[in-house]
Amino acid sequence: MFIIILAVLAFPGYGQKVGLVLSGGGAKGIAHIGTLKALEENNIPIDYITGTSMGGIVGALYAAGYSPTQIEKLALSAEFQDWVSGRFKSDYSFFFQKKPLNPSIITAKLSLDTSLRMSFRSNLVNDIPLNFALLELFSQASAASKDNFDNLFVPYRCMVSDVLSQTSITVKKGSLAEAVRATMTVPLVYRPIKLDEKYVFDGGLYNNFPADVMKKEFNPDLMIGANVSSKTYNEYPKNRDERLMNRLMVFMFLSKSDSTLIGENGVYIQPDLKDYSVTNFNPVEALIKQGYDATMATMEQIKKKVKRRVNIHELMTRRKDFNSKKPDLLFSSVIVTGVNNQQKKYIERLFKSDKPTFNLNDIKQGYYKLVADETFETIYPKITYNPVADSYNFDILAQPRKSLKIDFGGNISTRPISNVFLGVQYNYLNKKAYTFGVNLYSGRFYESLQMNGRIDYPSGLPLFLAADVTYNHFNYYNTSSIFIENPHPTYIEQSDQKIELKMGMPLNRNAKITLSSAFINNNDRYSPNNTFAIGDVLEKTILTGSLSALSFEQYTFNRKQYASRGRNFLLSFGYFAGRESYTPGNINGSGSMLASKVSVSRQFRQWIKIKASDENYFFHLGRYTLGYQAEAVFSNIPLFSNYYSSLLAAPAFYPLQDSRSVFLENFRATSYLAGGIKNIYNVKRNLDLRLEGYVFLPYREFEKINFQEVAHKKAFTQWHYAGTAGLVYHTPLGPIGLSYNLYDNPIKRNGVLLHLGYLIYNKRSTE
Repeated sequence: MFIIILAVLAFPGYGQKVGLVLSGGGAKGIAHIGTLKALEENNIPIDYITGTSMGGIVGALYAAGYSPTQIEKLALSAEFQDWVSGRFKSDYSFFFQKKPLNPSIITAKLSLDTSLRMSFRSNLVNDIPLNFALLELFSQASAASKDNFDNLFVPYRCMVSDVLSQTSITVKKGSLAEAVRATMTVPLVYRPIKLDEKYVFDGGLYNNFPADVMKKEFNPDLMIGANVSSKTYNEYPKNRDERLMNRLMVFMFLSKSDSTLIGENGVYIQPDLKDYSVTNFNPVEALIKQGYDATMATMEQIKKKVKRRVNIHELMTRRKDFNSKKPDLLFSSVIVTGVNNQQKKYIERLFKSDKPTFNLNDIKQGYYKLVADETFETIYPKITYNPVADSYNFDILAQPRKSLKIDFGGNISTRPISNVFLGVQYNYLNKKAYTFGVNLYSGRFYESLQMNGRIDYPSGLPLFLAADVTYNHFNYYNTSSIFIENPHPTYIEQSDQKIELKMGMPLNRNAKITLSSAFINNNDRYSPNNTFAIGDVLEKTILTGSLSALSFEQYTFNRKQYASRGRNFLLSFGYFAGRESYTPGNINGSGSMLASKVSVSRQFRQWIKIKASDENYFFHLGRYTLGYQAEAVFSNIPLFSNYYSSLLAAPAFYPLQDSRSVFLENFRATSYLAGGIKNIYNVKRNLDLRLEGYVFLPYREFEKINFQEVAHKKAFTQWHYAGTAGLVYHTPLGPIGLSYNLYDNPIKRNGVLLHLGYLIYNKRSTE
């Protein structure tokens, strides 16, 4: 015994326990990964960890059995950027649940209570991908530790804040995923969550550097504290500092980090992060390097104070042993709370499977199908382990409510095609999901009003029924001038009305099949020779009838306009039967009025149309992306009463972003082949250079004979081209595009377009 006591006194370092304290600091907390790397590389032991906010996340990953290399790889992944920004890919959400594209820029959500009072919900960072990612990362470690943080690979504590009692809470047990989610809940950025019946926020509110908790909970022999947060500036900004203003909300919430709390025997590490933002998670590699370099700069001091070393092979063996105790992520049940019985059945059907157990991919698919449903205000997931069954339960807290969603958008353009968009949508969930909406476009070139309703059935094979009433009005003459008068205006005005019934179902996650039937009424007014004078009356063609269609569509684009990833494939078959009514105007070939009596001619029209289109961004090399667009249309649409009525009724190819706002005679035909190549180079984040070129080959082009008679030319006699070159900057308010557009058209050959917002319109009646 005497010899043992002497040995302990002679070698005090062998019994040393080291605690690591990691501060909060938003995105700057990524630097803590570099600290972990440096400590492990130099065999410095880490016996306990306490952390707050981002420090709590990094510390929890280490405590859950992830190595610094694994944590670094995770932070460098594209998935990490999706989690912190609130983006999530459509891979797991059903495309058939998504509503048609619109030019919305800002969305406001309002709820209606039983008294029909309205409340506004602020735009928070979408926590849907983050919540599920934390469950993936931490649920197995929670199960292995029996929800006791002392039993993790490294004993761990994190801080959360109860803002109602204004107290700091130390979390030491329970779901590790929930603890991490709570410690990073920055007010006004993420939704608060409940822990032990208390709504809690980011731990940095009251304790951003939990060295005191380290001493109280673990009382180590020595503390190493890494602080990435600063509450003071050496010089107050004299001018408006946009970066400081943008960080103000996060900055004001963090409490000051007190370096003296680690004690005289501790080691304090503060990376130089003054040039980095608490909200910018992009420079991951640089932040990790700053943390690594700062830790290595103090390594001699650390080694002098920490005599004990941990062999890397022993550490890897111990980590492997802990990870081997993690139960596999197999699920035996889905438990739904927060809803009535009918709504519960609706949710459970989304996870329905003929297998006795679910794997993580099954659960993920059901979860993202559920969050794609806009009838829910809150969907919070949780994973709990059942040791008796040796499987997990997937718990869902869902809060549906009667809600309104209001969309604002449109575009501002240097051409007179600017418009504003307003959309209102009402959601209601019971045994089925109900959606009702109305949208309005208003502008000089384009006006539209659409009312729609939809019912979703969550059966074994999900199904929806929908009805739309749409009015569109296009005035090409109003696009003919803006700053200067156009000597060659287009005297064409088109309007269409459609009442449509649709039924659809998914074929897989990103594809759907739709059957529709519609009554349509098209009203086209035009000049037969593209001239107009006071007193002239335009020609008029009215087309009424029914259109039935069956379509298959696959959609995986990363953006609703100017995509650079994904694919949009469409195959459709349609049949039209109806009547053309033609009323001549009073313009003759010389531009003067005709004196003949106006007579209306009516003819029965019917045709079939088969369309296949494919836009695919298939090749990626560094910053470069190569894509293509191909389109083929076959139809037996007959020639109408005259040249322009035939042209207006024919299918059209829209190759460029502004093609729908320019009437292009050369890109219309009853049947055609068309396609082109898209070259995209990402100049810098959110800024793309796009070079695109297309060809259009009509099967039998329209030919104008005499004043306004029409005939078909010989097959495949001429092809036409179009191209564009420009820059697109993707902003939260939509894309800013500057492009030079070239068309194979003697009058509309060249054009420059600068626009902010989306050039998206409701579909035409015959599309």
